[in-house]
Amino acid sequence: MRKIVVAITGASGIIYGVRLVEELLKRAEIYLIITNNAKTVAKYEGLSRELEKLKEKVKTYNEHDLDSSIASSSFNHDAMVVSPCSMKTLAGIASGYSDNLVLRVADNTLRLRKPLILVIRETPLSTIHILNMLKASIAGAIILPAAPGFYHKPKTVDDMVNFVVGKVLDILGFNHSLYKRWETY
Repeated sequence: MRKIVVAITGASGIIYGVRLVEELLKRAEIYLIITNNAKTVAKYEGLSRELEKLKEKVKTYNEHDLDSSIASSSFNHDAMVVSPCSMKTLAGIASGYSDNLVLRVADNTLRLRKPLILVIRETPLSTIHILNMLKASIAGAIILPAAPGFYHKPKTVDDMVNFVVGKVLDILGFNHSLYKRWETY
């Protein structure tokens, strides 16, 4: 079974990380990092209970667990997804500043040339954000903005969340039916 590390950071859009973990649980072994800022944002977004439920289902780490096995480059994982990815986390990844577990695992993921998907959730973007995305992309990260498409005619917020999560699953190579794929009519 594939091993995927998922980090939920303190950007708005905690639902993207929650839904991603729910979907990945059907397909892979999950190692979840939840930052303190993610917990704060989850309170505002009404998702604290959902984060607690995830902690019952998967091995969960705090951002300060730098002595955990997943902090080592010898941890044999297949990919990492940061969803949502705050601009603070993006800046740390782009700069190689590995002062917490999210940044350390992301650094290892890039060094080992494994997929690192950053689900960016911010708007508008400053030039600094854009340059940090460029730096992370040059280093090998995949930048996936939390920007749902509308060609599949979403009816609910869940439909829009599923579109973004489906794109992550596409990159990871997992089959799904979370959104209707593009067709010409």
